[in-house]
Amino acid sequence: MGEELARLSKGKVQLEIYPNQQLGNEREILELLQIGTLDMTKVSVATLENFAPKTRVLGLPYLFKNRTHAFNVLDGPIGQELLDDGTKYWLKGLGFYDAGYRSFYTMEKPIMEPSDLKGLKVRVMESVTAINMVRGMGGSPTPISWGELYTSLQQGVVDAAENNPPSFYLARHYEVCKFYSLNEHTFSPDVLVAGTRFWETLTKEEQQWLQKAAQKSIEYQRELWAEAEAEALKKVQEAGVTISYPDKEPFAESCKEVYQLYEQDSILKRIIKEIKELEP
Repeated sequence: MGEELARLSKGKVQLEIYPNQQLGNEREILELLQIGTLDMTKVSVATLENFAPKTRVLGLPYLFKNRTHAFNVLDGPIGQELLDDGTKYWLKGLGFYDAGYRSFYTMEKPIMEPSDLKGLKVRVMESVTAINMVRGMGGSPTPISWGELYTSLQQGVVDAAENNPPSFYLARHYEVCKFYSLNEHTFSPDVLVAGTRFWETLTKEEQQWLQKAAQKSIEYQRELWAEAEAEALKKVQEAGVTISYPDKEPFAESCKEVYQLYEQDSILKRIIKEIKELEP
């Protein structure tokens, strides 16, 4: 994205990147965007839902049939509506990155059906949707920050967690958790977000450069993600992790109450209906 932005602007606009929570965690960074101290960030939609309420629909379990369905939604009018929802909260969404499917990993046993979660403390993101989902499946949701999770697993603060394959691998959680059950309950994208205070300081031309560079990075990131996912699964297996492929239907069935809860909101009910209508 930085290279593309420099090319489009002929070097006038530069992107400076601060990785690994150097400037704070996701929630803190979004707050810094709102007040204009920082310009842009990439966050999980699960964090963004605490700021832009419509986006919480994307955390619903088994919302998408497959990746094609997900990208048709995210790259179309529904995705744009969700990105625009942040604007009134001083957050301008620029697009969605692939963050893969989230699945359960555990220390003691594979999760083959929802009843296997009973009695387990499961780390979740600070997301009401994720908390409701794990509770619906029978587990005890425990919000813990990503940076503290490895130690929390080691010390038995939680018994399990859920995430995508590259995160499971790169955070080295496979050293503690030797069972990875690919039930793929949520397809929870990352979101590229700019602060509106920063966005409004740009000229129309600069905004176009930034949006084009963002779009280019989204296309490239999705290619890289597919490679990273395959590599991660290969590496954790080599490290002794047992990968299981449970039947997804019982998990989806256990989450029906979460949908009923969300469909009490007329706006979310409409968005869910529109997403379902785009199923291939």
